[in-house]
Amino acid sequence: MEANTDVGSKEKLIIDTDPGVDDSMTILMALQTPEVEVIGLTTVFGNCSTTDATRNALLLCEIAGFRDIPVAEGNHETLKGGKPRSRAHLHGSDGMRNLFLPPPSGQKVESSASKFLVDKVSQHPGEVSVLALGPLTNLALAIKRDSSFASKVKKVVILGGSFFATGKVNPAAEANIYGDPEAADIVFTSGADIVVVGVNITTQVTLSDADLSELRNSKGRHSKLACDMTDFYRKWHLKSDGVHGIFLRDPVAFTALRRPELFTFKKGVVRVETQGICVGHTLMDQGLKKWNADNPWTGYSPVSVAWTADVPKVVSYIKELLMKP
Repeated sequence: MEANTDVGSKEKLIIDTDPGVDDSMTILMALQTPEVEVIGLTTVFGNCSTTDATRNALLLCEIAGFRDIPVAEGNHETLKGGKPRSRAHLHGSDGMRNLFLPPPSGQKVESSASKFLVDKVSQHPGEVSVLALGPLTNLALAIKRDSSFASKVKKVVILGGSFFATGKVNPAAEANIYGDPEAADIVFTSGADIVVVGVNITTQVTLSDADLSELRNSKGRHSKLACDMTDFYRKWHLKSDGVHGIFLRDPVAFTALRRPELFTFKKGVVRVETQGICVGHTLMDQGLKKWNADNPWTGYSPVSVAWTADVPKVVSYIKELLMKP
């Protein structure tokens, strides 16, 4: 790959991730984007254990030819000490469709994920964006560690939530937010510049079987690996949702970071339910009513929630990056 020497013009990005089939695709996309400088990966439980997420992150950096990108391991449990739920049915026991690739030669850095986030954002205030693709535990811990984190991070783009749409885990909740609802509520109410891409958008954007065939037959540097990972994933989508293809959840969040003009957004305060049958539910005050009294949404900064997407152009952008030679 030809290096882009104009590093100063690149967007500094940390990917907080639980790879994960679609996380892996997104990481490969980000590393193929000349305008982006991935300055680190932080790992979290979700699609697999935190330990497996760290191994997969290191592997992906090596496969893409970026061995020097630091990988910082995050929490192995939720903020409240809860045990993460398994998602091996969707991503395989290794998180990468049971490919069981050889172990990476690189090692994680000594810093915890939350400390890494705080340190990098403090070193480059207003310059570092975070793409959060799993439960928000690491980000919540960074906010708790440094009260100025939210004001210093450039932007946080979150894959999560089910805004006025059916969830993934149950009718109320999407998996990333359900994975640590207390952490999500801390992040959403932190005052950071936040963009959220939820199930209401990601279920509109699919790679069809024809798209997958085109990807496999392309000269893309990582297209075969991406397709190999999606086989297991595709079978689950057919069984669970009746979809002939795969939802492009994490890649859509990356697209919202890089190509926001392909989306429309609504702004409002978002809170997360942390108890009862609707744990993990994300509810936005759309500002349609003037309330007579304060409520749990009062006094918090609004976030930007993806509302519509130009689906053909989003799919085209994702395919362009995945098929890049």
